[in-house]
Amino acid sequence: MASVGAAASPGAPASSLLLPEAPQGLKHGGRMRPRRSELPVACPLVSVVFPGTVTRESCCLFACELLKHVMHQRYQLPLPYEQLAYFYRRAAKDGDVIKKQASMDLASKKCQQVLMQLEGVLQHLEVMFSLTLVPRVLILLGGNAMSPKELYELNLEGILEGSAEESLKTASCVRKLFHSLFVADVFSELQALPAMGTVVMLQGHRDCGVDWFRPKLNYKVPTRGRKLTVNLSCDGDINMSTSPAQHVTSDWEDYVWFQAPVTLKGFHE
Repeated sequence: MASVGAAASPGAPASSLLLPEAPQGLKHGGRMRPRRSELPVACPLVSVVFPGTVTRESCCLFACELLKHVMHQRYQLPLPYEQLAYFYRRAAKDGDVIKKQASMDLASKKCQQVLMQLEGVLQHLEVMFSLTLVPRVLILLGGNAMSPKELYELNLEGILEGSAEESLKTASCVRKLFHSLFVADVFSELQALPAMGTVVMLQGHRDCGVDWFRPKLNYKVPTRGRKLTVNLSCDGDINMSTSPAQHVTSDWEDYVWFQAPVTLKGFHE
């Protein structure tokens, strides 16, 4: 069993099938209800422990779904990603995109741009996870990569990777992850954000051979700004004797930060 990783098929509309409904009273236009305060000090960390191994593909899906979820919850997408993509493509196919009003045409172009950018990032995340273990993923909102307004970290260092036959089902793991986020109520205490840029960074082996993500050898994770860490790990009856040796802390010394070469531009309707 190796430690960490994953790839998924980002084009598939997985969220609508995998994500549970938010508890009653937490929704506000499809999002957690915003209040005027900062990220609760009591919830800087959400820990999720899976009762078994997970696949590399599952880990990639965790990262992709969290990125889409954060962008919607933090008002960078007016609808959940799958809904936005569905409505835009249906309108384009049926010829319902209104071109008479300049404002509607501009909104349509912004929607198309963010969908194309996000789809590209999701596809390249899949490639990255197929090339290397990925111990950490950062979603940086606003500001820049060195000083974002908000930082969301997905920590996969505690994940134990297994084969598809011996690992937990992806759907149940995603439901467990998002159930934990809903219970922790991590978004309801935040103000609505204006449209801003989102940067994706992740760690991978320095010699993984990726050519799209840009290596940032001297990057340091920002310490300022609002931060939430989602920590994933595996526990339970895991047969260690039939799997490769686990990575130890020293192994991560060969892992460096990579940055997506595009900034996802949020937009409001």
